[in-house]
Amino acid sequence: MTALEPALTTEKAAILLLWQRVNTSLSAFYKLIAHFETAQQALQAGRSQWQNLGIHKKHLDRHAQASQEEDAQFIAQLEQRMAAGEFHLLFQQQADYPQQLLGLFDPPPLLFYRGNKQRLNQAQIAIVGSRRPTQKAQRFSFDIAQYLAKSGFIICSGLAQGVDAQAHLGALSQPAEYAGRSVGVMGSGIDVCYPKQHQALFDRMIAEGGCIVSELFPGTPPHKHTFPRRNRIVAGLSLGTVVTEAALQSGSLITARLTSEQGKQVFALPSDIDNVNAQGGHHLIREGATLVYHPDQIVSDLCHQLVTPVQISQAKDTIYGNSSDHFHANATSHPTKHPNAVSSDTTATPKDNVNPILKAQKSVTISEHLQPLWVHIQFEPQDLDALINKTQLDTATLLSQLMELELMGAVAEVGGRYQRV
Repeated sequence: MTALEPALTTEKAAILLLWQRVNTSLSAFYKLIAHFETAQQALQAGRSQWQNLGIHKKHLDRHAQASQEEDAQFIAQLEQRMAAGEFHLLFQQQADYPQQLLGLFDPPPLLFYRGNKQRLNQAQIAIVGSRRPTQKAQRFSFDIAQYLAKSGFIICSGLAQGVDAQAHLGALSQPAEYAGRSVGVMGSGIDVCYPKQHQALFDRMIAEGGCIVSELFPGTPPHKHTFPRRNRIVAGLSLGTVVTEAALQSGSLITARLTSEQGKQVFALPSDIDNVNAQGGHHLIREGATLVYHPDQIVSDLCHQLVTPVQISQAKDTIYGNSSDHFHANATSHPTKHPNAVSSDTTATPKDNVNPILKAQKSVTISEHLQPLWVHIQFEPQDLDALINKTQLDTATLLSQLMELELMGAVAEVGGRYQRV
């Protein structure tokens, strides 16, 4: 083992072995720990003692059939793979274990991770939704994630197709010095890329300073039962959850329910009433989720967890700037942290440790005279006639303002039609 990856202590090795014995069953693991107090003592107990606690027969058989030689080989293989940098481990007893997860009824006893583990203890917002979102929902997911990440938050999601992927990509679309503001929670082993086409996304998240985690052992394939477990971690890591688009039968609603059960806020974007793909979001709003149509509203509702009450309005004014018509942070702010805020090292650079609501990078600011046009520019291309009808501007003025927006990098002209970029 290298100096950077020390050998596992006896108790950590015992936790891993106990986690393996119960096949990562949370209920069985915590039942054994509650009775025997330590993983080592639980492993030393006999089959009958486990049976008296109501442990499942398959776990009993696995425990009875285990040998010291097999245990030693199992631990040695994990240590070798960690030494090779394939993944790393965080145990619940460690100081850098994600503090947000400790509030769960059943926090993971350990986490396999790849990438920058500091992200796990920074303030996160979950963005979840459909695996087959509409084009608008994909764009909204990307843009909201981009905006919230520019405001200093870490975007957490489940690495699935659709909304999850757009949320991760939006969070990653930052200048190099602010890269990697995303955490992905896997419903498979840390070395099992699912879906397979997301390998490039996984690699980019890790390379740019994000983090990927799993409570499951390496090699564990995805299964319908592993995704709800993943969803509870997504909800647990985050200060709140945003549902951008989801059907009624959607895993995103599980994440939303878990978020609510944890006493956290659920946000949902409204959509067209005939959009079947958005019925889940509309149901959440009807049941009490917060309707949002701009990420400012998310920041406003969550910032009380990060700064003292007397500074909220000042922090909001500084971050939002004078315009609420576009998803951009416009200035830098340094409000004092709330004593219960997610801890961070204030001497670290933004790249290494981002303080939510403490620093927002400058971005494109749309001038006041361009706002009447800007609010009508969409991500779907529109021709000049459509824009003239919406803005009531004459052709010369419209073309002049569109040119200004193009020079600012806010609008692109595609085949004589104009869209946001």
